[in-house]
Amino acid sequence: MPSMPQRGFTLVEVLIALAITAFVASAAYAGLSAVISGAEQLQVNGQRLRDVNRALNFISRDIRQFNERPVRDEFGELQPSITGGLLALYPLSITRAGWYNSLQQPRSDLQRVYYFLDEDRLSRGYYPVLDRSTNIERLDSVILEGVENIEVRFLDAIDKLELDRDLVVDSRNWAQNWIGEPGSTAVPPPPIAMEIRLTLSDLGELRRIYEFPAR
Repeated sequence: MPSMPQRGFTLVEVLIALAITAFVASAAYAGLSAVISGAEQLQVNGQRLRDVNRALNFISRDIRQFNERPVRDEFGELQPSITGGLLALYPLSITRAGWYNSLQQPRSDLQRVYYFLDEDRLSRGYYPVLDRSTNIERLDSVILEGVENIEVRFLDAIDKLELDRDLVVDSRNWAQNWIGEPGSTAVPPPPIAMEIRLTLSDLGELRRIYEFPAR
C-alpha cells in the first residue's frame, strides 16, 4: 500500500500561528498586569484608610478621656482644659486622663496633648508634665501624612445645635476659636461638642464631630 505523502506547515502558516500566540500572550499579560495593578492600588487605598482611621481614633480617644484640668504654659499663663482654633497656638490642645504609667514614674496620669500641622503631616505632641517651664521639650509623633489643612470649630451650647435640610449638623455658626483671655485667671468651660475638618491631598475634606463627656 503506497504511503501517504508527508505534509508540513508552510512558512506562512507558522508565522500566522506565531502571531496568534503572541497576540493571546499579550492580551493575557495585559489582563494579568491590570489585575496586579488593581490589587496593588487596592492595598494602597486600604492602608491609607487605615492610617486615616488611626489618626481619627487618636482624636476620639483623647476626647473620650477629656479632663477639665487647666494647665500653665511656659510663661505661667493659665490655659483652659481645651484650646484651639485660628487664634490659638495649636489647632487643638486638650487635657486628657488615662495616661498609662507602666513604669510607675512619679507623674500624673493626666496628659496635655497637642495636634498641629508640620508641613503636610498631622502630628500629635505632649509634654511630660502638665504645668511646664521653658526648658521642657515637647515630644511629637506623626499620626497622618498628606494633610493640607486642619480646621476646628466648637459648639458652646446645645440649644445652638442646628441641622440643615438634609438633617446634617450645620456647624457654620460654631465658634472658630476656643481660648482664654490673656492675663486672666478665669478659664472658659469646655464646649459641648467639637468639629474637626481635615483636608487631605488625596481624599479631599473629612469632617468629624465629637461630643465631649457630659459634665
